Amino acid sequence: MSVHLVGGGWQDEPDGAAYAAFVAEAAARAAASGRDVPRIAVVAVGDGDAAEHAEQLVRAASVAGEFEPHVTAMGRDGEIPATAFADVDGILVGGGLTPVYRDLIEPHFGELRRQVAAGVPYAGYSAGAAIAAERALVGGWRIGGVPVSPEHASEGLDEITVAHGIGLVDVSVDAHVAQWGTLSRLVAAVEAGLVEGGLGIDESTALVVGEGGLRVAGHGSVWRVLPAESGVLVSTMGA
Repeated sequence: MSVHLVGGGWQDEPDGAAYAAFVAEAAARAAASGRDVPRIAVVAVGDGDAAEHAEQLVRAASVAGEFEPHVTAMGRDGEIPATAFADVDGILVGGGLTPVYRDLIEPHFGELRRQVAAGVPYAGYSAGAAIAAERALVGGWRIGGVPVSPEHASEGLDEITVAHGIGLVDVSVDAHVAQWGTLSRLVAAVEAGLVEGGLGIDESTALVVGEGGLRVAGHGSVWRVLPAESGVLVSTMGA
């Protein structure tokens, strides 16, 4: 099964393109287990708006196919129970403040790796995509006090901060890249050696990481940032 990294964003008229492969994989796993409709864990964290965010995620993904959402929605001070990920055919982690998602889900990193290794597809939306990395870029907008990206996308952090993530992909991930102007953050992080390489994902776009390599779905681009002799090398992948 695959890891599906969605760059965030909401469509006025959702077409499900960024979630189609994820829902299809969850449905295939459900069918193999004798379940007619896949059961998908949906995790959302926020300040009083977590339930609404979970509803938006379900609405966006369900356009791609029917599933039963197993929703866990909570505030920043909550504690995600182990049952949030129990007996599911797919896992969908939402967006918001990336450092908060990382901290709340950290106790479950090992279980999430185990489930994905066992064939349960994982989809991360924005923050959920960022923390999927082994080295998660969780926020910040400056390096050594020097601005390298817009402050509004800093996730409440000053210096660019990298922390241990779930470990489902081996390069760091940034989201909302074209829309929030965060490509420069990824470039600066790679050039400074804070991360070994990065993938930046536009809104309404998914990067599917599976046995067949990398595939892009949706309506934007994925920006690949790798270290090079003269600095960094930036290239794009489209759907």
